[in-house]
Amino acid sequence: MPAIVGFVQVINIGSSGVVHIGDVFKISPYSTSKTFAGAGSFNTGDSISLYNAYSTTNTNDSDAVDQPLVLNL
Repeated sequence: MPAIVGFVQVINIGSSGVVHIGDVFKISPYSTSKTFAGAGSFNTGDSISLYNAYSTTNTNDSDAVDQPLVLNL
């Protein structure tokens, strides 16, 4: 079914961003990333009280590829 799209203003698209306007068959971005974070790293909000007596982050990665970008067209 065709889509009717009005005015569109795109201000910024990141290096791995995907813009979807109207009909689409397949969307597949071409980037991956891995994030390591310790205890309390992603807490957001007002008045957060956090106490970590001892915190370590294990960044050892035994496999070479976590999510391959093979066959992404």
